[in-house]
Amino acid sequence: VQPNNYSTFYDDQRQNWSIMFESEKAAVDFSKQVCIAKCNSSPALDSVLCQDLLLGEGQGVEGGDSLEVAYTGWLFQNNGLGQVFDSNVNKDKLLRLKLGSGKVIKGWEEGMMGMKKGGRRYLIIPPAWAYGAQGVAGRVPPDSTLVFEVEVRRVKLAKECSGSDGLSVSSRDSPAPSPVPSSDGFSSD
Repeated sequence: VQPNNYSTFYDDQRQNWSIMFESEKAAVDFSKQVCIAKCNSSPALDSVLCQDLLLGEGQGVEGGDSLEVAYTGWLFQNNGLGQVFDSNVNKDKLLRLKLGSGKVIKGWEEGMMGMKKGGRRYLIIPPAWAYGAQGVAGRVPPDSTLVFEVEVRRVKLAKECSGSDGLSVSSRDSPAPSPVPSSDGFSSD
């Protein structure tokens, strides 16, 4: 996925190709279908499949960073999207999570690494990386493969490095502090 509705790929002979789409929606829909096709063509899904839909801007997130996320989750059924089992897209509250804290399924922890603010990504998560054999009563059957579309709306980078002089430093922070810290600790930009 490239800015301005472009996608690039290479074929079996390592020849590079580019596609320009007429709209952002067409580019996003194509990228979703590529991810589903990757899933359907793999003999056994044993890790999380990730497909960027929109790249976003800024620093890619890492473990320890806090995010606010809008998402929709579907069951993967009959080689495609089944029913929606969870979403916060039309709700007032975004999901807050700290990457690496273990508060969300393993497939999210893995699949969201490197995302940027404003980025959207498609994740196809095998049962072992989701809810496994137990599922979620009334919502996710046992051994379900899940599909999520996630969008990172806000990011708060972790400040975890310490310099040799004992002062806290992080190469990932902007040199100038935000003039107006917001009350919830998330930067306003």
